[in-house]
Amino acid sequence: MEMAFNVLDARSYLTSFGLVGVYVVLFAETGLLIGLFLPGDSLLFLAGVAASAVGARVAGTALSLPLLMIGAPIAAIAGAQVGHFLGRRYGRALFSRPKSRIFKPEYVTKAEYYFDQYGPAKAVILARFVPIVRTVLNPVAGVLEMPPGRFALFNLVGGVLWTEGLILLGYGLGASIPAAAIDKYILPIVALVIVVSLIPIGVELIRNRRATRD
Repeated sequence: MEMAFNVLDARSYLTSFGLVGVYVVLFAETGLLIGLFLPGDSLLFLAGVAASAVGARVAGTALSLPLLMIGAPIAAIAGAQVGHFLGRRYGRALFSRPKSRIFKPEYVTKAEYYFDQYGPAKAVILARFVPIVRTVLNPVAGVLEMPPGRFALFNLVGGVLWTEGLILLGYGLGASIPAAAIDKYILPIVALVIVVSLIPIGVELIRNRRATRD
């Protein structure tokens, strides 16, 4: 019996769309504000597992590691460039509707905080590792008129570190597990994927609480 497709479940994208699903999610999550809650972290990690020898048993499909390593950063970098372009092209009008659930003015304020706290270059790189922020910061960088060339440079660095890092973590885990014993590890691996996807959210919540106290 086939499971229904779940837009929040990384495994659903892999089993339904394979590499194309990875590319589309990365592009949408980093370039389009409608991708705010897509599972980028867990999808990259699980895709890395899927590229290992035990990938088909754990992730439901097997992926090509070279195609994953090449295509994933390209999709993430291209998506962020589109987000930056939209921010520069349409400016604060994107975030000027106070009742909107997606284009919220406070997103601009939060991104401006990241820019002031870390500087534009570091903010673009660090944002890759924080869900929601990595989606919003790219158009906000355009709103704040970060030069396209400068944005592209640090977008490239952040995109490669984020995608390749999580893919290799997943691949390393999959490669370290004996195929004969994979059934013992399926549930722990799935649990680890969930934990990996929640860590950045937890870090962000802690930061927000500390900022509120201060």
